Amino acid sequence: MAVTLDTTLGQILDDPQAKAVLDTYLPGVSSNPMIAMAWNMTLNMILAMPQAAQFGLTKEVANNILAEINKRIP
Repeated sequence: MAVTLDTTLGQILDDPQAKAVLDTYLPGVSSNPMIAMAWNMTLNMILAMPQAAQFGLTKEVANNILAEINKRIP
């Protein structure tokens, strides 16, 4: 299954390889105590929030993360 901007953060974090990619681009995000509030949100939903930029998550970064995840996970 391809990971897209409509994939939830929880789905990404549930896969160890995808989680590793996410942590490479956004160090510490998976261990942030606030992550539970975004667990069921899609990446599109997260990108629409002003706080996303505070964590360094822009649409460009999200697309890079997705591309890397989709390379690693068949």
